[in-house]
Amino acid sequence: MVSNSTDLPCDGCGQAASAEHIARRLRRLEWATRFRPVHIHTLLLGGVAPREDAEFLYAPGDEFRGEAADLLRAVGISTRGKAPADIHREFQAAGFFLTHLLECPVEQHVASEGRTGSAARDPAILLTEHLPSVASRIRRSLKPRRVILVTEVPPGVVQDILSMNLGCPVVLDDGRPFRFSPSTEGMGISRFQEVLSEAERRPER
Repeated sequence: MVSNSTDLPCDGCGQAASAEHIARRLRRLEWATRFRPVHIHTLLLGGVAPREDAEFLYAPGDEFRGEAADLLRAVGISTRGKAPADIHREFQAAGFFLTHLLECPVEQHVASEGRTGSAARDPAILLTEHLPSVASRIRRSLKPRRVILVTEVPPGVVQDILSMNLGCPVVLDDGRPFRFSPSTEGMGISRFQEVLSEAERRPER
């Protein structure tokens, strides 16, 4: 899909947004808002939202794959024999909320142009440029007790996040976001669960 030059920036990612892009953004926002805790204990902050809905944690489908499955396993929520809405409510009741620095996947044409040297469309630049908007949302709207960085986030962006006022602590895994890839899953999940156990897991402030 190629964006039209008249497309306006998406408020969730900063990319030029077609009607299709906006519709998908609003659909995912509705899914996530439905299960947002009244008081967020732990905000899980990822880098870029997954492309497939089955990997988006709040999608209403019956299958959790990729990032969604990894995060549920990391927080200790089993999906076996449960309806998706029940899984979402369990995640919500624990005071967790997931969002991303870029709430939309990077458009294919953006990634391609970034590789050919268009700095303005480089995905890493998109992340950096959108950070002030994300920080404002965390500080003024989400107001979590703490932020835990998860998934892939470029080191420079991590440092930018640490320099910002989010109104709460930012938790890392030895200076890096927590990752739950197959090669590091056991160790990463163990450290992640240690962090979760350090504070009371209740949504009320």
